[in-house]
Amino acid sequence: MSLLNFSSDIFLAAFFLYCFGFIFYAVAVAGARFSNRDPKAHLQRWGRISFIVSLLGFLCHLAFFITRWIGGGHIPTSNMYEFMTFLAMAIMFAFIVVYAIYRKPLIGMFTLPLVVVIVAYAAVFPQEVQPLIPALDSYWLKIHVTTAAIGEAFFGVGFALGLMYLLRTVNFKETGHKARKAQRAIEMVMLVGVILIGFLVSVFAFRAAGYEATFSQETVRISDSGVESSEIADVTYTTPPIFKPYNSHVTSMDSFLGMKDGLFETPHWMKGVDAARKLNTIVWSIISGLVLYGLIRLVIRKPIAAVIQPLTRAIDPDDLDEISYRAIAIGYPIFTLGALIFAMIWAYEAWSRFWGWDPKEVWALITWLYYTAFLHLRLSRGWHGTKSAWLGVIGFIVVMFTLVGVNLVLVGLHSYAGVD
Repeated sequence: MSLLNFSSDIFLAAFFLYCFGFIFYAVAVAGARFSNRDPKAHLQRWGRISFIVSLLGFLCHLAFFITRWIGGGHIPTSNMYEFMTFLAMAIMFAFIVVYAIYRKPLIGMFTLPLVVVIVAYAAVFPQEVQPLIPALDSYWLKIHVTTAAIGEAFFGVGFALGLMYLLRTVNFKETGHKARKAQRAIEMVMLVGVILIGFLVSVFAFRAAGYEATFSQETVRISDSGVESSEIADVTYTTPPIFKPYNSHVTSMDSFLGMKDGLFETPHWMKGVDAARKLNTIVWSIISGLVLYGLIRLVIRKPIAAVIQPLTRAIDPDDLDEISYRAIAIGYPIFTLGALIFAMIWAYEAWSRFWGWDPKEVWALITWLYYTAFLHLRLSRGWHGTKSAWLGVIGFIVVMFTLVGVNLVLVGLHSYAGVD
């Protein structure tokens, strides 16, 4: 247990080092823009400090991974908490590889926030070491999950660089129809980012306040022979229940704005793991994100993208386009091996079939086909620049839906995750 406690402490240290790394990258980029002495020297000095701090965070993260593996008895990638922490570590690894090649501090300024958000998102899920279910008790867990996550990590770096390209090239001073359309599109991406932050704000704010609501839910099942059976279980919320579980009633509820019951019932067709609580959390995320976005806009009085854009002017957009493509090109064969080939071999070993149209399998295939199309359009049709950047941004949204959204709205053999 002491080793697992150390693992948790070192992981917290990694999180804060990532936060400081992002701050130092922001200082490096912003300071170079406004420095009156030697902007290049300032960028190099703070960029070096930022990279060292980020690297220390990665080493702490790696120590967390190893100690949790030893303390838990199996590789820590078997549930959503463990997988998301590994994905964040893999993105840091991909960033270190890309940064070592190109030495552009701006890459860190856009990649580190992605890592911080994913780490914070992981903390929403139960953090206890859980015994492996029979289907996961295989050496293929190490091979399949790690290679798939590393491929997705390079897609994440490609996303960050594609977003940088869009911010660098969109002209917020133009007023034409095409320019306005581009401005609204990139601002929508900013809004999605703020909603993700709103997700973290709502979850941790209510958790810090100790909010809790409990429902008793009855689940009715009908067997193939037509025999009906029911099961009653308690479902505990840590955010006020805008959407309560389907076919449930209140057992206990803390006071919040006079609510005495859930406002709406979760649709019966949402059968993912803890779907009601996840839907409720997402609704709170959107509400919190929209409020936060409104407050930010009220303070800065212009689009968020327009405020960030000046920081990107020091980098060549052609470099961003090329680095984004190369990151995705590195991730594609790794993802192909991990998410498709190794996954099918493991599926045959576990379930005696290579393919079963499980929702996560289908969306892994959709993700692979998407990036296959990306590479085809890039290499054969000449889709460079803005088109390529948008494909990179949208592609990672597909990845995140495959990882998170499928568990919310669908149920299948890969639905192992819970929500704290």
